[in-house]
Amino acid sequence: MAETPDSDRGVYMISVAAELAGMHPQTLRIYETRGLITPKRSPKNTRLYSQDDVERLRRIQELTCELGMNLAGVERVFELEEQIERMRRRMRNLERQAERVRDELNQEIERVRRSLKHELVLYEPPSQALTPRKARERSVRVAMRRPAR
Repeated sequence: MAETPDSDRGVYMISVAAELAGMHPQTLRIYETRGLITPKRSPKNTRLYSQDDVERLRRIQELTCELGMNLAGVERVFELEEQIERMRRRMRNLERQAERVRDELNQEIERVRRSLKHELVLYEPPSQALTPRKARERSVRVAMRRPAR
């Protein structure tokens, strides 16, 4: 069974990539000059386009032909898409960090709760002190001395 190439590995020469994207090879050279696409290079300096490059070329064609953008507009769209992707990655990292902090905080709260569990005594307000003992069930009466003033 043949392996499929990585989507970012340069495998197509310029003529094949141009045909797959439905454009002239000279257009690919123009896009490379403008910095819209950066194909890999072989040891003999031949341009090698990846499947990702072909998809990007198709996206450029969609933006220019179907939506009427010029190449400056396409450049700006790509810049904004990259910025959005960076923000998404940052947001995912911040969400993971917040989850870790929340887990640590919950563990610390539980640790403190367990350490203080035996030191805590239920307080019985004075109004319940007059209630018969059986009606109070699990409450505990704590004698408290008030400091003299």
